Amino acid sequence: MAILDDYLDIAKPHFSHIPASQLSITAFHDSLPAFNHPNTSPADKQAIIDRLKPFTIISCMRERTPFPAALLRALPNLKLLLATGTQFETFDLATASDLGIRVAAAPGRGRTDGFKPSSSSSFSRPKLDIKRGGSHPTTQHAWALILALARNVAADDAAMKGDPGAWQSRLALGLTGATLGVVGLGRLGAAVARVACLAWGMRVLCWSENLTQDRADRKAVEVGLPAYGGGGGGGYAAEEQPEKRPTFEVVGKEELFAEADVVSLHYVLSERSRGIVGEAELTRMKSSAMLVNTSRGPLVDDGALYDALENGRIGGAALDVFDVEPLPAGSPWRSTKWGTQGRSNLIITPHMGYVEDGIMHTWYEETAENLERWLRGDDLLHVLN
Repeated sequence: MAILDDYLDIAKPHFSHIPASQLSITAFHDSLPAFNHPNTSPADKQAIIDRLKPFTIISCMRERTPFPAALLRALPNLKLLLATGTQFETFDLATASDLGIRVAAAPGRGRTDGFKPSSSSSFSRPKLDIKRGGSHPTTQHAWALILALARNVAADDAAMKGDPGAWQSRLALGLTGATLGVVGLGRLGAAVARVACLAWGMRVLCWSENLTQDRADRKAVEVGLPAYGGGGGGGYAAEEQPEKRPTFEVVGKEELFAEADVVSLHYVLSERSRGIVGEAELTRMKSSAMLVNTSRGPLVDDGALYDALENGRIGGAALDVFDVEPLPAGSPWRSTKWGTQGRSNLIITPHMGYVEDGIMHTWYEETAENLERWLRGDDLLHVLN
């Protein structure tokens, strides 16, 4: 068995109760290039195949390592692919089925049998009741980035540590009554929007390709808000009555990018949504507006965003996700010059939206349970194909 992308070396204790005579485990703490990325060379693709070819079982962390058809066909020993999370667009499940490879998920609900290996650092993850303030880790991280960018936290922290004379450098952007634009009103987008309404009284605008106002109204109610009048007054004309406006207001894509003070992305990546934020959308944004991406890097046109930030055309951006991950050492996003000489502010984090002790350990506990079931010949849980 191979455990892929175990960057923080936390996985193996969850499997240590399985006898070594029954299963040999290798954990990899580095990352493989994306097999189907256009910049992945034939030599790199072969190196991926060579690394994974010996293994019968592969445990992967979400979609860090894609499994397209070409890779699956090059792994004749693979019989079981254990994934974590809920999005698997980069896995060719049809090809896996054709090849007899079982694919099963770890959705984050915990083991079904209550077993806790004594060698495992077990973290109980409470059930999330969003109406009582429960939230997914990515929701918390999205707001951490929004607040850090709006309040200039990262830049001031770095300045004060590097220059003993550094003090206040710029005005913060107030969020009370401001407008949040949510691109993708799914579970995470709605949770981020809920905080905006309750904490800062923000007006919430929403857009996705097939989103209707009726669906947005239902989302508001699902997260414990009224369908109408649950948002703030930001952006309303004096004669308008906010209580008659939808809490999550569906608008066109152009209007969202033009009106929002903060744009937060929560969209599923597909070939259709790749580059959904490009030069046209960035040009429509206010000069003070901020873009936050905790979803997937390729949703944003890298070159267009870099140009907008380099020339200070928007207030700033906060990125937790990138086109290539881990972010290469020579990436221009790693520059320390952001926020200086007319450039926009930029905050970057290493795809930490979901990397929280509770959910990470829960995923590995669920993976271990499915592994045990497979070794015994029992039916798998959360089967994807």
